[in-house]
Amino acid sequence: MKLAVPDMVSPSYFPAVAAAELGFFEAEGLDVELELLFPIDAAYRALREGAIDFVGGSAHAALSAFPDWTGVKLLCAQSQGIYWYLVIRNEVGAARGDLAAVKGRSIGASPWVDMGLRALLEDAGIDLERDHVRIGPVQRRPDERNFGVAAARRLQEGAIDGFWANGMAAALAERRGFGTVVLDARRDTVGDARDYTFPALAASDRLIERHPQAAAAAVRAVVATQRALAQRPERATEVGRRLFPADEAALIAELVRRDAPYYSAAIAPGAVASLNRFARRMSILQRDVAYDAVVAAQFASLWSVA
Repeated sequence: MKLAVPDMVSPSYFPAVAAAELGFFEAEGLDVELELLFPIDAAYRALREGAIDFVGGSAHAALSAFPDWTGVKLLCAQSQGIYWYLVIRNEVGAARGDLAAVKGRSIGASPWVDMGLRALLEDAGIDLERDHVRIGPVQRRPDERNFGVAAARRLQEGAIDGFWANGMAAALAERRGFGTVVLDARRDTVGDARDYTFPALAASDRLIERHPQAAAAAVRAVVATQRALAQRPERATEVGRRLFPADEAALIAELVRRDAPYYSAAIAPGAVASLNRFARRMSILQRDVAYDAVVAAQFASLWSVA
């Protein structure tokens, strides 16, 4: 079976990555091959076409390939809450929470991921056109496989003024002294904004109907991985050394330790309601959709079982 993730070094997709690399899928009887497939909508299209069996990525982006949630289900959460960071170059002198620092700036963000930033800036009263905020993809070199790392490098080079990306990119910018975290969305937002989206494990309805045991096994594997990483974050380094560049490998255990309190597989009805309101606001969902049409609730009993 194949599992696709859009960014291999993101701490929030790491439970799925580690489940493959540390043998937790294998322990559940699944032979899972990990594949990096960017951007996230490409991963979901591959899921729709049957080229991929599972996607570990942002929940709302499933709508890129499955309109109105038709044909896909979220099996579990990889972690809770919206999980990206807004980083601005140090020279701007922005303080934590100063979203006005984006005015007149160019901000790197990948497709579909950018929607979360657009909504949060709108919440803060920032009009992208009026305030001359430019949000879009960054140039990636052939050797740059992960968007967040590429965004951090473009910021360091001065090609952009900021980026909206994963915790690894934010940590690299802070550690190397060229970027300031202005917003940690998971920790700095409240209410609906905190649940605009979240990192999930998704599968097609076709797979769930034909191979329910495999879907259940995948959920058990992710839950077991979440617990193992929470208990021993240093195990993340084993994965990092195999898959990441050296700098990122050295950071991953610390980032997993920081995010471990959010490593819960549960998908609450309130989170889905917020997710769907966000999707309708972004015009990627056309109608109200029930919880059971979004989530494979038959596996909910597994969310708390290691």
